[in-house]
Amino acid sequence: MYKRELVRQQTRGMRRGIPGDQLALFFKNILERHAPDEITFLCIGTDRSTGDALGPLTGTLLEERGIPHVIGTLASPCDADTLAQKLACIPAHHAVIALDACLGPKDAAGTYYVSEQALLPAAAVGGSLPPVGEYSVAAVVNVNGPRPYSVLQMTSLYLVMEMSRVLADAVCEAWKARAAFHS
Repeated sequence: MYKRELVRQQTRGMRRGIPGDQLALFFKNILERHAPDEITFLCIGTDRSTGDALGPLTGTLLEERGIPHVIGTLASPCDADTLAQKLACIPAHHAVIALDACLGPKDAAGTYYVSEQALLPAAAVGGSLPPVGEYSVAAVVNVNGPRPYSVLQMTSLYLVMEMSRVLADAVCEAWKARAAFHS
């Protein structure tokens, strides 16, 4: 137990890229520290841009699967215009897991960057939104380039949908594992 906690302390705050099949472990570790009813998923993005739809797609899938406290869905996106308002609705005692799409290096598309630190929404497109979340997942949906808005607009809907499904599946797997452990 000592070594495990030491490793956690040393890696806390670092962003690391992982494949989708390792996401459930990230969420299980969060559930070791927080009760499920004290976690809010902040799914950032808009339904008006293919690449940026990862957040609302994931939020919708989580909501459909019965995960509580989800902000940012296709019906009610959490985007640059609504972020401050939606943040104000999160109870102060909740741990926030921020989920967003991002652009990255050529070989990173399909990778999830997870961290025990805040996420900077809209960083790839030069936005200046506040950092959000105690935990974060930034899903690399496409390659970063000189025109990030165009890249996001022309991102594969299939890839974004698949990455959203993988995220939602991982959250549900972690929730089920916790429920089975505590029953």
